[in-house]
Amino acid sequence: MTKLKIKSGDTVKVIAGDHKGSEGKVLKVLIDKNKAIVEGVNMVKKHTKPSAQNPQGGIVEKEASLHISNLSLLTSKGESTRVGYRMDGDNKVRFSKKSNEVI
Repeated sequence: MTKLKIKSGDTVKVIAGDHKGSEGKVLKVLIDKNKAIVEGVNMVKKHTKPSAQNPQGGIVEKEASLHISNLSLLTSKGESTRVGYRMDGDNKVRFSKKSNEVI
């Protein structure tokens, strides 16, 4: 199993695929599939049957997952960067390889 460097809550930019250039917040990371769901990116239409929660049914738009390799983390300044890990005292921290700041 590989270590994913993108976590839920991170702001990311899509660097490849149909939605290249889009930015959004990671809602959920699917570790077993190496995919992430990004808010407002890769929207798909899903046909739903009527239920107790949605008595009308119909067509619902929701976010579909994107592969982690197509995402790049954005720093606080808004620039795209790669992520590394290092020991900061006794703690393991993520840091930006471009600006060397702790994320």
